Amino acid sequence: MLVGVSRALWLLVGLGIGGGSVACAQPAPTTITVDVRKPLGPLPPVWAYFGYDEPNYTYLPDGQRLLTELAALSPVPVYVRAHNLLTTGDGTPALKWGSTNAYTQDKKGRPVYDWTIVDRIFDAYVSRGMKPIAQLGFMPEALSTRPVPYRHHWQPGADYNTIYTGWAYPPTDYKKWGELVYQWVRHSVARYGAAEVATWRWELWNEPNIGYWQGTPEEYNQLYDYTEAAVHRALPTATLGGPETTGPGWDKAATYLRGFLAHCASGKNYVTGKTGTRLDYISFHAKGAPRLVEGHVRMNMGAQFGDIEEGFKIVSSFPTLRQLPIIIGENDPEGCAACGVQTNPENAYRNGTLYASYTAAVYARLADLAAQYQVNLAGAVSWSFEFENQPWFAGYRDLATNGVDKPVLNVFRMLGLMRGARVAVANPAALTVADIRAQAQSQRPDVGALATADAHSATVLLWHYHSDDLPAPPAETTLALGGLAAEKVLVQHYRIDQAHSNAYAAWQALGSPQAVTPAQRQALEQAGQLALLTSPAWVSTPGGRVALPLTLPSQGVSLLRLSW
Repeated sequence: MLVGVSRALWLLVGLGIGGGSVACAQPAPTTITVDVRKPLGPLPPVWAYFGYDEPNYTYLPDGQRLLTELAALSPVPVYVRAHNLLTTGDGTPALKWGSTNAYTQDKKGRPVYDWTIVDRIFDAYVSRGMKPIAQLGFMPEALSTRPVPYRHHWQPGADYNTIYTGWAYPPTDYKKWGELVYQWVRHSVARYGAAEVATWRWELWNEPNIGYWQGTPEEYNQLYDYTEAAVHRALPTATLGGPETTGPGWDKAATYLRGFLAHCASGKNYVTGKTGTRLDYISFHAKGAPRLVEGHVRMNMGAQFGDIEEGFKIVSSFPTLRQLPIIIGENDPEGCAACGVQTNPENAYRNGTLYASYTAAVYARLADLAAQYQVNLAGAVSWSFEFENQPWFAGYRDLATNGVDKPVLNVFRMLGLMRGARVAVANPAALTVADIRAQAQSQRPDVGALATADAHSATVLLWHYHSDDLPAPPAETTLALGGLAAEKVLVQHYRIDQAHSNAYAAWQALGSPQAVTPAQRQALEQAGQLALLTSPAWVSTPGGRVALPLTLPSQGVSLLRLSW
């Protein structure tokens, strides 16, 4: 019944009926050609990375459930990044806040270490086969040079700058900070084993080029040197990176990233006095910039790609560092996960299929961008998790609401189903990154594809993205595959649209209730799972070729798996 209602709503929207203007004219029919015999190289699972501000959600009921789902969606380990892992407090979660009380001092100023809450968080990851991006931050109250005020009480709509309290300041004693880092890494080795911890990624801080770090760039470099010495004293095989700066597209942010890389490559080490500091990977953030235009949301993927390209350019300018792995530590349509639609109406994209199509269009292009700048992209963190005890579909940037998955999570499930090497795709109507930087997707839709293949399967991800959140006609597309090594193939077609893999549309069809009955919850949970558009079917492939016509609705995403 839910699907029927949602399908009816989709038909009305797709035909431009029921109010609102049509965003774009009917897209011209297009043929997307995939040649599975032309591999382009491996497709690193850059999508298997997630993060969030509130680490104490990790071990709460919905957090545990979502972690299990994230671990299950990928054939490779999923990496998880969280803030506030060294922040002082009793572990009570709140928006933009978390704490572990890992470090305090006794009355004589001697360190007291307590890993109880940190262990609860990391046990949740490791028990599921997930890998932490263990963030060394923020500053414990007892080490902060300006500890008062320490605990913030930010709420959506408040000045974001009020979150930067005592935890954002440099340490009173860099040696004590280094010892704290050493003790944490050593404790992790004792608890999980050196071989396991060597597979993690450690990092220092978050976005030190803005308010998250209230020290100077030189003080951040000093903190990094003490951190590096401590991490590798505890475990020489550990992987440590930084600086997790945001917005390389900004001049000041670009200067900060360059300065840090120059320090690691050729600066004077604050601990050893020698030249340079070990750096195992490089991290920075990339964000889009949606806004309201004439009453509707208009996305800005160009801003996000601008950050990515500038970051890649900066890394590639350092000959001794350019082949280091890069992790885009936050890779999102905008910058505040905890800002809902009531205070930030431009974030209305988050609940429905616009977030899904945007995400597919971004992640599918990352390998090409890395190849263009000849850098080694290892991961791109979606800064999205879940928020406990919040209203249903409140418009936070999350993957699930009250334990029910949003459409965007199904994009990551689709990516997790892709196997083998990336293969050639010919699409004459495709938008380039330069087109997107110039906002061309506001004039015409982005209908694109990413394909992989191995010895017994081929997988194609397709999306129909518009930057404007307005009704628009579907795209009539033919998917032509060649080089198939079988006389017939089994075709599975997964879909995200208004009627499939979409708990938000199902919730709206129920009347958008905040009091959900057990039967409604069960239906919503089912609607949130990745769904097939049609039953799997065997299709003949004469000469190793097949042409599959499909209608892809606006903001829809499809995944076709052909196996033999």
